Amino acid sequence: MKIITDKVEALRAVKEKGWDLLFVSWQLQDDKEVVMVAVKQNGLALFYASKRLKDDKDVVLVAVGRNGVALDYASDRLKDDKDVVMTAVKQNGLALPYASKRLKDDEDVVMAAVEQYGGALYYASERLQKLFKEGIN
Repeated sequence: MKIITDKVEALRAVKEKGWDLLFVSWQLQDDKEVVMVAVKQNGLALFYASKRLKDDKDVVLVAVGRNGVALDYASDRLKDDKDVVMTAVKQNGLALPYASKRLKDDEDVVMAAVEQYGGALYYASERLQKLFKEGIN
């Protein structure tokens, strides 16, 4: 498949299938409009976004709202943003491993992740794992 360099063609392609962001030029992978359309279709398209857009809170919130595991592709700064991480773990508790160390020790974040998927507790801080397990007994 050829690399798409035309913005109109790129927008049409990513509307149909967000993964087509793979096939757009690096300049268009840095175009917020194109990337937003892609992550609305498939949050995991964030993987192909530019480094700058992986650090754009608006883009990342859309991506993790669609698929929480897209948090893996967000910037370290946004992996430490409680709003972003809460959106991700509420969508998919298995996003917790991609959160910052600080937020893996945040009771609100871990509780939201565990409510979505009980196995997410495995990825919480040792302190919270112990606290949750003591609370169960």
